Amino acid sequence: MNAQTQKIEIVGPAGVLEALRDLPAVGSDAAPRGVAVIAHPHPLFGGTMDNKVVQTLARAFVQSGWCAVRFNFRGVGASAGVYDAGRGELDDLLAVAADQAPDAVLALAGFSFGAFVTSHAVATLSAQRQLGPVVLVGTAVSRFDASPIPAAVHDRTLVLHGESDDTVALVDVLGWARPQGLPVTVIPGGGHFFHGQLPLLRNLVVRHLVSQTPFV
Repeated sequence: MNAQTQKIEIVGPAGVLEALRDLPAVGSDAAPRGVAVIAHPHPLFGGTMDNKVVQTLARAFVQSGWCAVRFNFRGVGASAGVYDAGRGELDDLLAVAADQAPDAVLALAGFSFGAFVTSHAVATLSAQRQLGPVVLVGTAVSRFDASPIPAAVHDRTLVLHGESDDTVALVDVLGWARPQGLPVTVIPGGGHFFHGQLPLLRNLVVRHLVSQTPFV
């Protein structure tokens, strides 16, 4: 993605996971604000860490001063293992977070299936450590049992969804968010993959990230 992109390997519970780590641009005087781990769409339908929405999320984090780590779930690309319907993929995400941000501020983000997995990672990790920003895009709540977001993390969470998403209906995301009192930001006319609207998506994520109080 930029000159600061590094190919890395992370030992996961099912074997080695391939990943890419993007660093803020050279010349930045400040250290990275933290590490953002970003999860990709459904492994059985072509989802990889190179998905355009996942890349857009990584760009938004890097632009906002974060180190962004995106990785292939088990069985995708060169990552070891086989698809596990979200259970093993959650373990993969938790392993990447533990490896890449053992002490740094941790942000979590995901798209579609990756947002579903991320919702469970937020529920798990928020009980163990302080989390930074959370970004959920096109959350696959109608196809999987997404976890509620703990109330303490609501003010750090951005839920983005396309008005015209024909893969995960907006009404289903609102039905998931409503009992939690969790706001959903709707992109007018947006489809599941936000064709033609990725710059808007990036700008909304950047706006959320820069509004967050620094964590210590």
